Amino acid sequence: MIEELPSPAENVIGFQLSGKLHDDDYKTFVPRVDKAIAEEGKIRMLAQFHDFHGWDAHALWDDTKFATTHCTKIERIALVGEKTWEKWMATVCKPFTMAKVKYFDVGEIEAAWKWVAE
Repeated sequence: MIEELPSPAENVIGFQLSGKLHDDDYKTFVPRVDKAIAEEGKIRMLAQFHDFHGWDAHALWDDTKFATTHCTKIERIALVGEKTWEKWMATVCKPFTMAKVKYFDVGEIEAAWKWVAE
C-alpha cells in the first residue's frame, strides 16, 4: 500500500510504503506525483518504508517505468526505513535517477523531512 503523508512544502511530497506493492498502488501514486510535477515543475520526495515487503512482478515493472520517466523531474529523494536492505536500496536506486538520494533510519524522520525540503 502507498499512502500520502502530510508535507511541509508545496514542492515536497511524501509517501509511506507498506506491505507488498501491487499495480493498483501505482495507479494512484503516479498520477499524484505527475500532478505535483505539473504544479511545481521539479519536486522533492520522501518515501517512508514501514513493514515493507517489496513488490509483486507487475509493481516492480511499474516502479522501473516510474524511475525512468521521472528521473529528471525529482530533485531529492529521502528514503526512510527500518531495515538494512532498505538502506541498501538507496544505493541501488541512484543510477536510475538524477535526484540526490539519501537514506535515513526511521528514528531520523524529522531530519529526513528537513533534508528533502532544504
